Amino acid sequence: MYTLHYAPGAASQLVHVTLLECGAPYHLERVDLEGGQQHGAAYRALNPHGHVPTLVVDGHPQHECAALAMLLAERHPEAALAPLPGTAQRADYLELMLYLANSVQPAFRHWFYPQEAGGDPAAIKDAAAARIESAWQHLAARLESAGPWLLGDTFGVVDIYAAMLMRWSRHLPRPALACAPLADLAARVTARPAWRRAAEIEGLPAWP
Repeated sequence: MYTLHYAPGAASQLVHVTLLECGAPYHLERVDLEGGQQHGAAYRALNPHGHVPTLVVDGHPQHECAALAMLLAERHPEAALAPLPGTAQRADYLELMLYLANSVQPAFRHWFYPQEAGGDPAAIKDAAAARIESAWQHLAARLESAGPWLLGDTFGVVDIYAAMLMRWSRHLPRPALACAPLADLAARVTARPAWRRAAEIEGLPAWP
């Protein structure tokens, strides 16, 4: 039994959907971000960074949404959410997961919280939006050449991750759904029962 500490619509959504795709038993603990629960001593004991998600695995709290999704895919290979080591798609999978984690998600952090980066907030948001739009072009090109999923014919956690980040862009000057290949990917991911169930549990509106 896993325990997922989450907040609706936050980065924990990737882990929540992945848990449902795996069919693994889990328990949810909601973290009240607006009330500052993430800064309290009890939660900091689980996650010293004060971020969500935290996933308790075999009694041990683990962090970072991309790492947690990759861990779940490895622990539940029967769900076929990631290419196995030694397979032809493994390198592309690792590259895409780290690209989303290291290049795309941090740009959203700058968009949502420009004051954390220092400097002119408007300029920081403009730069973040440009980075995000560049990422959409990169992912769209990949889908056009090797779709319908980011790894070709095989759905996996990388598609869930991309869809979550695409959802975050819905209020940006150029949201992901303005790009047809990404809109098609989002429609396929969000039509899956696991995505819909996670959204229902978290009380999120239907998207796209």
